[in-house]
Parts: sequence; structure tokens; C-alpha cells
Amino acid sequence: QVQLVESGGGLVQPGGSLRLSCAASGSIFSINAMGWYRQAPGKQRELVARITSGGSTNYADSVKGRFTISGFHADNTVYLQMDSLKPEDTAVYYCNADISALLRPREDYWGQGTQVTVSS
Repeated sequence: QVQLVESGGGLVQPGGSLRLSCAASGSIFSINAMGWYRQAPGKQRELVARITSGGSTNYADSVKGRFTISGFHADNTVYLQMDSLKPEDTAVYYCNADISALLRPREDYWGQGTQVTVSS
């Protein structure tokens, strides 16, 4: 079994910062990539940021320059540093991991989501 546990969400004012964490645990052989997605009410889930095992990153245009994804190689934990938050960043943020688990084929796993609300 593989589990992704997210933390760090909450309520912040516009211009504030949050750091999300996602820890992967279980029968993991290797992690190929980890990332963050978000879904706002009435909208489709969208990619926020992603990082591969080789260190390549990509970001949604809406968060470039404000969000930074890092981590996971040392402790199977990925972080999303979110700065200069805007009300439109309000969404449920989901951790995603592309994992080769023990005795399992490579597949995506998802966290339960953590709420980020940006409001004054």
C-alpha cells in the first residue's frame, strides 16, 4: 500500500504564504515524479507544479514566479512553497505521485487533498 499524506493548507490573507507538504509512504520502490494539482469549485483539476526524479520542474502559468516545488528525493516528501497568494489560488490542493511500488506496476497515487483559502 502507498499513502500520500498532505499538510500545510489553511486560511491566509492575499499576499501571504503557505508551504504544503506531501509525504509518500508504504511499499515504494521508486518515485518517478511528484506534483501538486488543485481544484476550485466549479472548475477542473489542474496541474500546479510537478517535479521529476531528474529534477525537471514545470508550473502552471498562473503560479510561475510565485510557487516553488521541491524535495522528495531524500525523504519521499515534496513541498510546494506558495508566496504572494491570490484569492484565485483558493482551491483544494492534491498531491500526486508517480510511483513504482513493490510488486506493483508504475502508477499514479493521490493524496486526500488539503484546503487552501486566500481571503481577507
